Amino acid sequence: MGARVTAARVLAIDGGNSKTAVALVDTSGRVLADVRGPGASPQNVGLARGLEVFGELVAEAARRAGLPPGERVAAHTAAYLAGADLPREEEDLRAAIGARGWSATTAVGNDTFALLRAGTPDGVGVAVVCGAGINCVAVARDGRTHRFPALGRISGDWGGGGHIGGEALWLAVRAEDGRGEPTALLPALRAHFGVGALAEVVERVHLGELEFDPHPLCPLLFEVAAAGDAVARAVVERLVEEVVLLASVSLRRLALLAEPVTVVLGGGVLTGTGGAVVGAVRRRLAELAPRAEVRVVDVPPVVGAALLGLDALGAAQGAEERLRAAYRDRLAGDSAAGGRPTGTGG
Repeated sequence: MGARVTAARVLAIDGGNSKTAVALVDTSGRVLADVRGPGASPQNVGLARGLEVFGELVAEAARRAGLPPGERVAAHTAAYLAGADLPREEEDLRAAIGARGWSATTAVGNDTFALLRAGTPDGVGVAVVCGAGINCVAVARDGRTHRFPALGRISGDWGGGGHIGGEALWLAVRAEDGRGEPTALLPALRAHFGVGALAEVVERVHLGELEFDPHPLCPLLFEVAAAGDAVARAVVERLVEEVVLLASVSLRRLALLAEPVTVVLGGGVLTGTGGAVVGAVRRRLAELAPRAEVRVVDVPPVVGAALLGLDALGAAQGAEERLRAAYRDRLAGDSAAGGRPTGTGG
């Protein structure tokens, strides 16, 4: 696109593993366009494909906002992406997105920073996300930050929908062959796959006859745990322990354990469990950081990306509340219509 006009707009991109959200917002906080698309984490789909998806969604947002051809989409792009886990990756992505010419300036960060801003009035505090993966970032009031590489098992991670779903299969297979404890996960997974024995699933996956996606097994494990199964409950307890550990380490590294601070939780795995995980995290974290307030984000992370963009432009007073209200109304409408809100993490 050309650069005939640089308008006071923010182009916000929340690029998750499972979905991408793009919003075009003016500096009064008015939402000009909101577009959703497939997950396009460059780490998962490659940089070229990720940029292609972002470009398609940005073009659609510009069209919906009624921007004339040749007008620059925004003054500033705020892109917060899954897979931007290292400063080096953030800089490479910033250069690649900036080269598209959507805006005069571009900022790129990990999507967990957008979650933190979505759940706080100033982007200060700790955010833990557990959706497809798990991550944690923290920002102190003086600007110091703490983060984890979040590269999977090689960087010490435990958790995320795929990991927990894989655990469900592992535990059920071991229950079936006698190496593990009896668990209600076994009949639940047999029913899920429509087989009489999980050995059939193992064989078909091994031979390439069945593509195994562990993510649908994660909510199944939580259902079995909620029904009282001890083996499944142990996995949920392990997740609670990991979330508390991530948050408390970040608080400790920034010397915030004794300070009043917000801990924001997001991601479908954390927020889609009927409060079981969140409540346990709140209780355990209170023992370590008694002045911390645990909060579940109530707007989509793309709002956090937009707010970080508005912060960068020095938005008008009242812009933040106008933006938040627009998305809260939208989520309320989705719930009233029987839809499942998808704004709590990727």
